[in-house]
Amino acid sequence: MRFVIVGAGAVGGTVAVRLAASGHDVAVIARGQHLAAIQAHGLELRDPAGSQIVGMPAVAGPKEIDWQPNDVALLTVKSHDTAGLLRQLAAAANIDVPVVCVQNGVTNESEAMRYVEHVYGVVVICPTVHLRPGVVVAHSHPVPGILDVGRFPRGVDATAKAISTAFRHAGFESRPIEDVARWKWAKLITNLGNAVEAVCGAPARSGPLGAIVNAEGRAVLAAAGIEHASDDEDRDRRGDILSLHDVDGEPRAGGSTWQSLQRGSPTETDFINGEIARLARLHGVPAPLNELLQRLIRQLEATGSAPGALAEDEVLSILER
Repeated sequence: MRFVIVGAGAVGGTVAVRLAASGHDVAVIARGQHLAAIQAHGLELRDPAGSQIVGMPAVAGPKEIDWQPNDVALLTVKSHDTAGLLRQLAAAANIDVPVVCVQNGVTNESEAMRYVEHVYGVVVICPTVHLRPGVVVAHSHPVPGILDVGRFPRGVDATAKAISTAFRHAGFESRPIEDVARWKWAKLITNLGNAVEAVCGAPARSGPLGAIVNAEGRAVLAAAGIEHASDDEDRDRRGDILSLHDVDGEPRAGGSTWQSLQRGSPTETDFINGEIARLARLHGVPAPLNELLQRLIRQLEATGSAPGALAEDEVLSILER
């Protein structure tokens, strides 16, 4: 089994280095300065234990991969890039390559099923950072993340088991799960706070805005009749597996949305908070904070503003109005 990592950012890069360092055959697809750095020097993973640099084949797109029957595509891009890369993958591969969505959000797997038969979802709990070309940072040690995997929309087969086994060999906590969609909906609720953190800074995630945005999300899923893993199940699964530490004397800078704004890249807020807004409109229930966060994130993107540009009280005031 060769793993082709489609998107070597924070999560994808960490997975790529850990898989390659544990003896697995790995190739990565990246872009821009990040791709150039990997091609020139290898991909560097920094974590609380130190640093390792691993050389691996790195290309700009699926058409540059010589796809083989034993290949598995790990899709690790943001959700707004999924459709375009799937079209490229379908055009480049003359075989039915399994697609594994190692992504936040709940639309990627359904989109992948337009193009391939064998689709898998991964519940990603992996506190990583990518802000510099050629470098990714994992702040949890010794276990860098939790990557539970299942066939989409449900079930476990030999491929899901093999992928989960490879993740464990690479140092991740992973198990095959029958109901991956149910767990990905629960992760979506957790990820609603990413926009709060990006707009107002990390402390706001644990404040009133974080509570409101999560409550809205749960209420909308209930109105839509969508089952998700409970908070208790989520806490039990996480347990004390992850242990966050500073890397090079620095704490984790922020979540994925924070990092996108910091890099000046598009965020996937429209596929996280926007999914709640979409369902709310379909089912006639309110989700004003999720809608507001979408608008505020778009404004920050358009103006090139740094994350944490607005005070929490300011956003609460806008919400009340």
